[in-house]
Amino acid sequence: MSRLVGKSVSVVPLPDQDWIRASQEGLPPVRAGRFFVYGAHDERKILPGAIPIRIEAGLAFGTGHHETTALCLAAISRIARIRKPRRILDLGCGTGVLAIAAAKLWRGCVLGTDIDPVAVEVASANARTNSVRPRIRFAVADGATHPAIRERAPYDLVVANILALPLTRLATTVAPLLAPGARLVLSGILRNQENLIGSNYLVHGLVMEQALREGPWSALVLRRPER
Repeated sequence: MSRLVGKSVSVVPLPDQDWIRASQEGLPPVRAGRFFVYGAHDERKILPGAIPIRIEAGLAFGTGHHETTALCLAAISRIARIRKPRRILDLGCGTGVLAIAAAKLWRGCVLGTDIDPVAVEVASANARTNSVRPRIRFAVADGATHPAIRERAPYDLVVANILALPLTRLATTVAPLLAPGARLVLSGILRNQENLIGSNYLVHGLVMEQALREGPWSALVLRRPER
């Protein structure tokens, strides 16, 4: 027992545990586009006709509950109506949920990269859980110039759910990775940042195809014109 600014304070040791996981366990499942993202405790709630993705709460970003992840899943679902990408890049993959979604939709070659080695380990484990590990390659990579990324270019679909500032900086290296007719999905963007982010990619020959919005968040879908 100690005193702080005239108040009594009790200090009690807490057990060593994954507090991020503990705070996220019990979150409800998410329906986004054609996908149903859930934890093991919600397996019985999988909706008929939905594509299930099991993602457990953990140390990497991307359980599907944040608006930016849900917007990317919705964008991927819409792209599936008009195109079947063969080469796909999930840049900043976090838990791997978007790479897993792409691997479940298409039989193409999927690459998921992240600057965080822990995230890459988590994503790889999640891909195994969802029975798509053989279809996805994961790599620890900073930015878009890593050899693992460049050697598989050009891509038919690139998804980057990061933040506005790194997305701005990545424009000059991400845009050249796109094949003619390819789509680029950018998220982690606030609505008032749409013009800033979009303009940085439009100058590299891309065209704006769609903006998806939920709450204060946005996801932009851009396209490389066919030759």
